[in-house]
Amino acid sequence: MSDVTIKINGKEVSVPSGSTILDAAKKLNINIPTLCYCEKLGGCNVPNKPASCRICLVEATGIRPRPILVPACATPITNSKVEVWTNSQRARNARRTVLELLLSDHPQKCLTCAKNQDCELQMLAAEFGIREIEFSGAKNRFEVDDSSAAIMRDLSKCIMCRRCETVCSKVQTVGTLTGYGRGFSAKVGTANMTPLADTSCTFCGQCVNACPVGAITGISYVKKVWAAINDPTKTVIVSTAPAVRVAVGQEFGFEPGQPVTAKLVAGLRALGFDKVFDTNFAADLTIMEEGHELVGRVKDFLAALAGGKSPIDASIATKLPILTSCCPGWINFIEHNFPDLLDIPSSCKSPQQMFGAVAKSYYAEKLGIAPKDLIVVSVMPCQAKKYEAARPEFSHDGVRDIDYVVTTRELCKMLREAGINLANMEDDKYDSPLGESTGAADIFGVTGGVLEAALRSVYFMLNGKNLEGDAINFRAVRGLDGVKEAKVEVAPGVAVNVAVASGLGNARKVLEMVRADRSRFQAIEIMACPGGCINGGGQPFLHGDSALLEKRMKGIYSEDERKCRRFSHENAEVKQLYDEYLGTPGSEKAHHLLHTKYHQK
Repeated sequence: MSDVTIKINGKEVSVPSGSTILDAAKKLNINIPTLCYCEKLGGCNVPNKPASCRICLVEATGIRPRPILVPACATPITNSKVEVWTNSQRARNARRTVLELLLSDHPQKCLTCAKNQDCELQMLAAEFGIREIEFSGAKNRFEVDDSSAAIMRDLSKCIMCRRCETVCSKVQTVGTLTGYGRGFSAKVGTANMTPLADTSCTFCGQCVNACPVGAITGISYVKKVWAAINDPTKTVIVSTAPAVRVAVGQEFGFEPGQPVTAKLVAGLRALGFDKVFDTNFAADLTIMEEGHELVGRVKDFLAALAGGKSPIDASIATKLPILTSCCPGWINFIEHNFPDLLDIPSSCKSPQQMFGAVAKSYYAEKLGIAPKDLIVVSVMPCQAKKYEAARPEFSHDGVRDIDYVVTTRELCKMLREAGINLANMEDDKYDSPLGESTGAADIFGVTGGVLEAALRSVYFMLNGKNLEGDAINFRAVRGLDGVKEAKVEVAPGVAVNVAVASGLGNARKVLEMVRADRSRFQAIEIMACPGGCINGGGQPFLHGDSALLEKRMKGIYSEDERKCRRFSHENAEVKQLYDEYLGTPGSEKAHHLLHTKYHQK
């Protein structure tokens, strides 16, 4: 593609033909305000540029016979006659008018909005110095949709940027959100404005991350958590997910991706939780159960092949490939879209739900209190974890295994409300007996990590010894690529084909492969969010900086490498749990407490 040279504000710049005016301006470090435009939705190379907001209007010649205003984000440059003025009076006045019109149909409730100080519309209003809105008239009003336990929609705040629609349809391929209505009342909603809980939404939360305003947010349980902490009749414990420790620090001045585990523990203890535990403990427990399940299925598969069955028949008979079940967004996805494959996911609960089940039984018995008086709070990078905690199969006699889920972002606000700065906290340690974890559990927070952790322990289960040296690092399943395939030797003469997918669009591709050939893979890990939990729907916003995912990923692997124990089967507290309570992996009691079933939706 040939280059085209144009002028922007009198400066020449050369760009490939077809590039947008916005692309050319960036090359000159000229700032043009944008709102609907987003270069990388979901941390992926999927742009959103519908040119619907018109905040990026610039004045240009060489496109039409006379100077016109055009949206910089969507106007291609095809000839060298183009000259652009980004700061002309005409362009500035037009942008200001557009912004004031957007604000005139927007609720003026910034101080109580969940996106206060994270709202891009609010930031633009501040940059433009808008103190009064000259336009008045009718305003759109919609009922707030809080039908799910995870995500809330307030379409009165929707600015029709369509970011949520793009990430839902093009990145996640779920297709729950679409343009609805016409003219002044047009918004992005569900088909026929159906409540979100009654749709195929997976509650992954990528729409929450994409929304520049407060039209889509997570449902908060922070008030209920505060009430529980201050209730003297309740014992309140908290556990933290692997990905939280490499993201929470950036909100308190730490380098992005820097693990702040010890300070996170101290901060949670200062909030008033009675005990601070680690969801990583349950991640190790998950590997014990899931690894046992995988070994059993692979052994049966090999026996079926030795008995003369074809690879496809053997795979179907032994329920291969086994699919990891740690991510609730991904589980929602298969329940809605691939019900014919529901026989192959692992029956293991997620680490969050395993932790809750163990806490409300084993730990409650140790404390000598009733499960209803033990409040279990989990800190997660994810909106779907809120939905998962509310699933009816994870409650017993009206008592939920996990009472409340708060996201990383919500925890940051709790800490600030309490005047706690993690940077000023002394290092602290998790409590026992649900606080020990290995490096294998840490890597659950990044795509490929669950599979790698499982393969480490599967090797031990099959060979009676650990991997050594660099062999412990299954590099073939690492990295932020959406789909990764590898052949892994787990015992002499025994190799398994594995796949890793992150982002539901990539999950769809892999599951279509499975539909076409059940014998292609023996084990598959899927995470709903691109990159895994480090990019969860409840993590600190990326603000378009996908390099943050690389830094969080490196932080996750550094946590693994610093641990003296890097195999889940070496977790002493998990061993204690089996010795005192569960018996062995896959036992009847373990299966009752730690496993579940999923259903077509």
